[in-house]
Amino acid sequence: MKYQVGDEFLQELPLILAGPILKHTELDSVTVWVALKQSCQVELKVYDTTNDGETVGNCSLEGERCTVSLGKYLHVVAITARSTEGHRLTNNRIYAYDLQFTFANLSPQTLQQALCSNSFPTVSISYFEHQKPTFVLPPNRLQDLQIIHASCRKPHGHGFDALPILDSLIETSANQPQHRPHQLFLTGDQIYGDDVADPSLWVASTLGDTLLGWEEQLPVNELYCTPQQLSPGERAEIATNQAGLTAGLHQKAEKVNSHLFSLGEYYATYLLAWSPVCWPIAFPKGHQVTRDRHAIKNWNRAVRHLRQFIYTLWKVRRALANIPMYTIFDDHDVTDDWNLNQAWCLRVLGRPLGRRIVQNALLAYTVFQGWGNTPEQFAQGQSGEKLLAAAQAWSASQGRDVKADQAIARYVGMPAKDPHTGLPILVRDGSVFILDRHPEALTWNYIVRSDRHEVIVLDTRTRRGYPADQKPIAPPMLLCPKAFEQQLLLPLQEIAEQTQIQTTFVIAPTNVFGLQVIDWIHHWNLQHEKVFSTDVGDAWNINVEALAKLLTTLFEERQQVIILSGDIHYSSVARLSYARTHSKLQSVLVQLTASALKNEEILTRLIHTRLKDWLLPEKVRHWIGWINPPNMVEIPAKQLHHNRQLLTNSDWHCVLEWIPGNSVQTYAYTADVLSLIAPWKRAENAKWKWLQPLMWWKSRWFQDGREVIGLNNLGLVHFDLLDESSSGKVIQDLYWFSSWYPTQVVYSRFESQLRPNQSLLGNFRF
Repeated sequence: MKYQVGDEFLQELPLILAGPILKHTELDSVTVWVALKQSCQVELKVYDTTNDGETVGNCSLEGERCTVSLGKYLHVVAITARSTEGHRLTNNRIYAYDLQFTFANLSPQTLQQALCSNSFPTVSISYFEHQKPTFVLPPNRLQDLQIIHASCRKPHGHGFDALPILDSLIETSANQPQHRPHQLFLTGDQIYGDDVADPSLWVASTLGDTLLGWEEQLPVNELYCTPQQLSPGERAEIATNQAGLTAGLHQKAEKVNSHLFSLGEYYATYLLAWSPVCWPIAFPKGHQVTRDRHAIKNWNRAVRHLRQFIYTLWKVRRALANIPMYTIFDDHDVTDDWNLNQAWCLRVLGRPLGRRIVQNALLAYTVFQGWGNTPEQFAQGQSGEKLLAAAQAWSASQGRDVKADQAIARYVGMPAKDPHTGLPILVRDGSVFILDRHPEALTWNYIVRSDRHEVIVLDTRTRRGYPADQKPIAPPMLLCPKAFEQQLLLPLQEIAEQTQIQTTFVIAPTNVFGLQVIDWIHHWNLQHEKVFSTDVGDAWNINVEALAKLLTTLFEERQQVIILSGDIHYSSVARLSYARTHSKLQSVLVQLTASALKNEEILTRLIHTRLKDWLLPEKVRHWIGWINPPNMVEIPAKQLHHNRQLLTNSDWHCVLEWIPGNSVQTYAYTADVLSLIAPWKRAENAKWKWLQPLMWWKSRWFQDGREVIGLNNLGLVHFDLLDESSSGKVIQDLYWFSSWYPTQVVYSRFESQLRPNQSLLGNFRF
């Protein structure tokens, strides 16, 4: 049974397929991203407001740009508004923005007209009567800053999608510039290229071809296949053996049964993740698409999860229009294990289909995420503009323009191929190999600055260093030596000149420090060469040389660093206290992890409870380290006093502690969040309500674990400072749906001091 997406279907859709999404926003520029079904010129205007955002005033910034034709029915633009008269936006003030769409032979459309159609008669993307989306710049006092961060959002993942909670957070404080969230950072896995539900691929494959207006020829078995010839639920063998993808290894074929392959599928998946517009009104039943009993059961279960996901997409859409959103990829935005180690690169990038999938995913990431993160790279004459031109040419030629294909590969940073072996070319960077990149390739790391804080966003996927003297499966440096300098050292030194900045955030998509039991699992799998089963090499502390270099690089320039990360499907707070051995220099690193938005698992549900506190509590961990060459060694607490000479000869030492959360609290503004739960899900909950007293494992007491949040969640970061000079506390509130009363949002508060723990550092006695 085929998803019926044709001209008639598209004519019923509104002009805007996804968006508007507010992107990179500064005092003198504002960027908004939008995806349309028709080519046009888009005008963006940013307005002052009065009466706490209620009244729209004068235009402060404006800009216009033509859409990029990615396909017959897919036209995308990230438009930046600037001042022509030297106007600059200010802190602590609400601004509104509006869009207008101008066509060659049709009347212009307003934003509200472009959002609506016969199938979508009313669409709300504003919190005010004027119906314009609004935003606030970060405040000029750190204690007023509100940052949202999260990761890992799989549409058919278990549990409720936590991203719609952001809409509630903005709605309750929309007219309060000091209290509404100021920035959103999504730290990886915004979409899943692997582990795609069969019904999702059923939609994305047909929708993708329709949007493009042509069918991509994918290199399979030395022949070519179109996406429609590679049916949902039947792609595992091709994904694993033809493309070389590793997500399906170790009896995990279900992870790649419906893997995204084509460019249209990746494009469509982004539209489906951020907007309800292109989803079908209804899905077929499992028995209508397959005769396999197991597949029927999986299909119907996935559809139930997807229907709940789609139900709240309008809230996600409204939220993303009203807060600056910054993103960085992790592996699933492309495929599981992407660039995990040298073995993966040789296995996948040495095969035509593997290269095609990675290139398609990177091109889709560029136009749907990267463009809005760094709009300056897409200005006239820059690499981004050249890439957009190549993407247009590639689609106009229906995937036949070889020069356009080569240009896309060059600008997204695909490594060159050895003409004799077909394998990707690796070059040396000190003691490691790195994938060869063209000098004009786009850079994915970037920096966001405000008056009081800085956010350094790292690219730990495409700039890895693979040990040259070890096996190809060896854990990499997540940043090669050149990347350490370019992404960390130089930005830290540059920003150091801005004396008003009070705190530094570093976004590391994968955890710097993880739970100790996960470290044990990783080391065991590494010893048994099963690195692809648990992503061995993605955590910083598996390669101690890279971790030591990261810590010393950060602490040479900063005494206080806050890491934002995700990836791991649980949320937590950890504090690292660091001291130089033969000086008074001391520093602190606080790691705030928020994951997953929608991908809770049986294991994360278990560690979410008090069971983990009882059986596997996190212990304080101690390391000593050296600067040149960078290295560090973990010292068991019992042996600290028996290694006096080793401690004395070290350059630095540090202590890691896990910060317990406070007792769970009810989110007062959404005590009844029926708008977040679909009616059929509410009915299902009510059906089993009489059993609630017997299900003790869902009780508030048992679910109130102290170390981690393992249910789908969203992180809000803010500060508690006594005054401008105080180090104070950083606070992470993690919002999640309670299991004891499923129509209730609760939050767990984790507080960490922003200074080293002197009592723990005192364990090192020299």
